[in-house]
Amino acid sequence: MSDKKILVVDDERKIVDLVKLYLEKSGFSVVTAGDGAAALEAFRREKPHLVVLDLNLPEIDGLDVCRGLRRESNVPIIMLTARDEEADRLIGLELGADDYVAKPFSPRELAARVRAVLRRGVSETVAEGEIVAGDLTIDPPRFKVFRGGVPIELTPTEFKILHFLAQHPGQVFSRLQLLDRVQGDAFEGYERTIDAHIKNLRQKIEPEPQKPRYVLTVFGVGYKFQDKSYA
Repeated sequence: MSDKKILVVDDERKIVDLVKLYLEKSGFSVVTAGDGAAALEAFRREKPHLVVLDLNLPEIDGLDVCRGLRRESNVPIIMLTARDEEADRLIGLELGADDYVAKPFSPRELAARVRAVLRRGVSETVAEGEIVAGDLTIDPPRFKVFRGGVPIELTPTEFKILHFLAQHPGQVFSRLQLLDRVQGDAFEGYERTIDAHIKNLRQKIEPEPQKPRYVLTVFGVGYKFQDKSYA
């Protein structure tokens, strides 16, 4: 049995029961909540390792729950959504969610996503030293990032994207390649989620997010880490 605890938040009991069943079969401990207020209460009480969060919740909307969770923690969040608008999903990702799964969904796929997202928070097994670029320091063994000596709080997904790019300075990676790296599997149609994670990452690590010096866009191709050193 895994020591990882998952909080599942959805107001549809059938979905909660199905997700709980498959996650428990995968070895996770599962706690549930049926609305936003109960979700925040359960999160503070249970301290889960990951949250599966429906966006369409009564009373407190899932996006507001996501905002509340991000004010308190960098715990990984996977959104569940029946909404067709990509904009809604991107808003959730920009609020700090790590991934999303659209309804109707395969519970097996969701369980695979949970495992993949949790793996993002685990440091690489190969011992690696610090990566220093300008005033930015990436410390893989401690899973920490500093700018000018000041710690920066990144989500597991943001850290893994930054670390991977910084390991290959100057090399350009497509969205699909980055998604495959952080997911473990590249799911078709999810490449645009990388843009939201890059936007959040720049807001945290760049002195001027609108004029990035570290994580650069290569238009029509993807992203790269700056291959020059900044003083």
